[in-house]
Amino acid sequence: MAEYVVISRVKDYVKKKGLNSSGDLAKGLDKKMRGILDEAAKRTKANKRKTMRSDDL
Repeated sequence: MAEYVVISRVKDYVKKKGLNSSGDLAKGLDKKMRGILDEAAKRTKANKRKTMRSDDL
């Protein structure tokens, strides 16, 4: 189950693009999001901050 994405919102977005979504799309997107957040956390810590900002992404 996805932790970081709202599955219904993802499906709605894909549908608005005129496409269908597979059952594993949310899981894959969730994994990608986790990686993005992990990298942003590393950057935040490397810059000796406790607040993650959009430029850390």
